[in-house]
Amino acid sequence: MTDAIKHDLSQHYSITPEQLDFFRKNGFIKLKHVVSAETIAYMNETIGQEVKRLNTQHLPMEQRDTYGKAFLQIMNLWTKSDLVKEIVFSHKLASIATDLLEVDGVRLYHDQALYKEPRGGHTPWHADQYYWPLSSDRTVTVWIPLQSTPLEMGPLEFSAGSQYLLTGRDKAISDESQQLLESTLKQNHFTHVIEPFDIGELSYHLGWLYHRAGANQTHQMRAVMTVIYMDKNIKLETPKNENQVADWNTWLPGVRVGAVCDSKLNPILD
Repeated sequence: MTDAIKHDLSQHYSITPEQLDFFRKNGFIKLKHVVSAETIAYMNETIGQEVKRLNTQHLPMEQRDTYGKAFLQIMNLWTKSDLVKEIVFSHKLASIATDLLEVDGVRLYHDQALYKEPRGGHTPWHADQYYWPLSSDRTVTVWIPLQSTPLEMGPLEFSAGSQYLLTGRDKAISDESQQLLESTLKQNHFTHVIEPFDIGELSYHLGWLYHRAGANQTHQMRAVMTVIYMDKNIKLETPKNENQVADWNTWLPGVRVGAVCDSKLNPILD
């Protein structure tokens, strides 16, 4: 990592009052020019090498289920590569999360690379926090495309304001969640936001914000890195489903119900 990239990832990115108001209302925000093209190119090379090394999905596309077609998913790369750790621990990215959540600081929940292959299928409507046994809604994910991402490549799509919708909160990402939420979001007149991403443009979305992505209709891999942040004072809640039990054991090892989520895998990043 060059000094210029280290500097880029450590600098403060100021959120304006207007941007904060937008995030409060809509549950997501897209921010342009957060990091430089040089930084994105470095991230693409560094994270891409780890995804290639760690990927275990080798089934032909036609033999996978909907989830398997949606993307290659590699989690907690920061624990496997010191170079990726430098990226995931970026002060700039974490401080944006702190500002948007309006909290005193944030911890890492986990990171994950989401690589949608050529001909990769759609990502169904879902809310991430279904999987998380956490005591509040002060959680946010940064979605970092590692290339320009036009509509035909399957950029992240948002249902603006849907973080307040309670319907579907018991649904894992699946064909069922897609069918239920597609109709429910339309019936309740939530605005469906579908836009391309430029180089250096990132998005942040709340844990209960419903979102999806289209298929990758290009011949290029859609490479994306994500980092999930949570209020540094958030506590472990009694799990509500088997997926939350799995998350507890995987991402919050040793944390007791009712205690702050401060395991060795959840450092404070801002």
